[in-house]
Amino acid sequence: MSASVVAERAVVVGAGLAGLRGAEALRRAGFTGSLTLVGAEAHRPYDRPPLSKHVLTGAVAADATTLPSFLPLEAEWRLGTAVTGLDRRNGRVRLADGSSLAFDRLLIATGTRARAWPNPHEGRLAGVHSIRSREDATALRTALAAGPRRVLVIGGGFIGCEMASACRTLGIPVTLVEPSTAPLARVLGTHMGDVIGALHTARGVEMRCGTEVEWLEDDGRGRVVRAHLSGGDRIEADLVVVALGAVRNTEWLAGSGLSADAGGLDCDADGYALDTEGRVDARVAAAGDVARFPHPLYDGRRVALEHWSHAVAQAEHAGRLLADRKACSHYAAVPTFWSTQHGINIKSVGLTEGADGLVIAQGSPKEGRFLAVYGREGRCIAALSVDCARWLPAYAAQVAARAPFPPIHGAIDQPEHRPVLPPGFS
Repeated sequence: MSASVVAERAVVVGAGLAGLRGAEALRRAGFTGSLTLVGAEAHRPYDRPPLSKHVLTGAVAADATTLPSFLPLEAEWRLGTAVTGLDRRNGRVRLADGSSLAFDRLLIATGTRARAWPNPHEGRLAGVHSIRSREDATALRTALAAGPRRVLVIGGGFIGCEMASACRTLGIPVTLVEPSTAPLARVLGTHMGDVIGALHTARGVEMRCGTEVEWLEDDGRGRVVRAHLSGGDRIEADLVVVALGAVRNTEWLAGSGLSADAGGLDCDADGYALDTEGRVDARVAAAGDVARFPHPLYDGRRVALEHWSHAVAQAEHAGRLLADRKACSHYAAVPTFWSTQHGINIKSVGLTEGADGLVIAQGSPKEGRFLAVYGREGRCIAALSVDCARWLPAYAAQVAARAPFPPIHGAIDQPEHRPVLPPGFS
């Protein structure tokens, strides 16, 4: 443990997973000054991944998702109060209730919110939902338990796919509409997206890819009844889930002088926030979904990641950074992600963006159990396992080492032929 830091004030903006783990890391690294956590929601930090899985099926109650705290924080909690601004010159965070908090060290972990349906009137219709908060999950669970005739999921990303899976677990008819030619095509490419799409089709999900929902129709009494697609088709649905991705919560930073936009808050390789001139503010760090930083595994390309394990790792790094500014090296954790769909575990390491090759390294998609590796310019950049996670650590090591692509020859359970396939990124 580093030497104690006394008589200073630390503020953590964002009372979610990253905020909690960052605050704990501050204390663990020796910070003994005052500590305040600010959160727009009224709840103590809770786990979001179960909201789109176990909570929807009724296996877990929404209020049973509170995250454990691993040490006494001795902190003040300001919950149910959003932040509205940052005055860096005077070292103060402004709150929606008109008060402000002074800080010497500031951790920004404001995360994201669900992207709203673009037509506000249609988005307010009864039966139209999104999922991000406990309240969202509770409302959606209640609507699913009422037995809708058909659910329409708009968006084929991870949340949309998990939503479709939950519907089929409950025996509810569901249609998923995705503008790309396959679900998850943006993050996995169309080749693997087609595999995931086939998995959903086999479980009874009606997949409508390569088309878009243009507008939602109400019944004249304020409830959604159908969706109109770009090709002229209509889908009858009395429950619609909008799963169009996330929006980073950076609006409150306007006028602060920090380099932030809808894509995130810019940080340096250590995790310190950058101002609009590219200069470091060593009082301010960021972590989790909102932080956009140069990743050394990807040639310093700036990325902002929305993954649970990343939020934990980066928050712990940022907490140590703010507690002892000389003790930390660059943040370089390999990104990881997982999802459960139709009882199948899907896990990944690394980032697929820019991949120019793909190989099935273990197992077989036809058997429903395989591991695929992505390459770029002759190097391994990512790996994806589908019910084949026991092999993933070996390939994660290959990604971290920037090993030549394709990797690992002569292992058991490998296909006889491993042709390099186009991953299908446009």
